[in-house]
Amino acid sequence: MSTISTSPASHPTSAAARQRAAIVVAVCTILGAVAQILIKVGMMPAHLDPAGKTPVALVLALVTDLPLVAGYVCYGLFTVAMVLALREGELSKLFPIIALTYVWVTLLSYWLLNDSPNLYKNAGIAIIVIGVAILGQGGERK
Repeated sequence: MSTISTSPASHPTSAAARQRAAIVVAVCTILGAVAQILIKVGMMPAHLDPAGKTPVALVLALVTDLPLVAGYVCYGLFTVAMVLALREGELSKLFPIIALTYVWVTLLSYWLLNDSPNLYKNAGIAIIVIGVAILGQGGERK
């Protein structure tokens, strides 16, 4: 049976590698947001109307829907990049950065999908950004 070691020796990554990991995760948040927007667009009735379609026709429509497929490809790239980033960085610092995906999705929804902004959405965005900034200021591992 193996145990998870938390000793400094088990984390040989340098400060530069941890910083690169944080940058990769930050870029991943944009990729994740783009994936969500593409999936939303791909599932809109203009792209995919299931009315009157046989199950085979519906599956064919799903796998040939370019925005939907592109969204899932973006999610696949997001996943691979996250795995690579998480190998190098501290999970407790990197994982909160992923919350920025919500910020990008909301902003892209305002811009591309004509979602209506309101005080609660904007307050949530501000809280997420402040929270990520505070967590990012945490002490460095020795």
